[in-house]
Amino acid sequence: YELTPVYDALLKNLKQSTKLFMDETTASVLDPGKGKVKKGYFWALARDDRPWGGDDPPGVAFTYAPGRAGKHAVDILKGFEGTLQVDGYTGYNRLLDPKVRADIKLVFCWAHARRKLFELAKNGTATIANEGLSQITAIYRIEAQIRGLPAAERLTVRQAQSAPLVAEFKSWLDQARLQVSTKSPTGEALKYIAKYWDGLVLFLADGRIEMDSNAVERTIRPIALGRKNSPFAGHEAGAQNWAILASLIETCKLDGIEPQGYLTKTLTAIVNGHRQSRIGELLPRAAARSNAAQKRPER
Repeated sequence: YELTPVYDALLKNLKQSTKLFMDETTASVLDPGKGKVKKGYFWALARDDRPWGGDDPPGVAFTYAPGRAGKHAVDILKGFEGTLQVDGYTGYNRLLDPKVRADIKLVFCWAHARRKLFELAKNGTATIANEGLSQITAIYRIEAQIRGLPAAERLTVRQAQSAPLVAEFKSWLDQARLQVSTKSPTGEALKYIAKYWDGLVLFLADGRIEMDSNAVERTIRPIALGRKNSPFAGHEAGAQNWAILASLIETCKLDGIEPQGYLTKTLTAIVNGHRQSRIGELLPRAAARSNAAQKRPER
């Protein structure tokens, strides 16, 4: 597939970062010879440093895998070292296995913790859930105020304003868990938050970390919506080709680049013999800068 080298360069570029997001979503693939559709997964690896003014451009690379086991995350992340923000899926724990030897720190998602409480609160009968939601909302309110500030400034505000609120929430959480059955819906929701607590509070120690993994979830949403028009891939190779196209299109959208024009120019460059050694020039942000420079009038 002609765009594979560009996709490989994108994935490599993302893994050179020290902070990424990861998530996965289902991908239906035709099972040859059986006339049935089997379930695979698109794994998304994303970077979005805009909330703290990072220099690296946002981007996402999707990889098709036949399953959801943690080994697929390990394979995709080979070469990456740093902070990985994920949801509470236990498959990511494989990255922490000493045998894997991955120098990766897992950060967890407050949006998933909040969602557990929201599901209870919307029924209007879970007082404890409402109390927890109110406290989490107060922390998010601080995040909204510091979005876009440099990481160091974000960290200073978090340590001064967010840390006390998080400490209060932890005290509340411990007390609330004593008030309900661990097997009740409320007890299960509180247990979930407690289970991932160490990874939830890491945003207080690093201004680059977000409170949640919504950045990568947003990149997955178009794929989920696209299932209505493209219910399945014809085979696994086709699913990976789908992942390649989705990676470049969604990266363009993240970077404010018109995808069709980008793909047209990139394929034209490849057909005209663009050198493999300069494949990085065809990544969306680099290609956009090159095109802008070419259009700039001479003085």
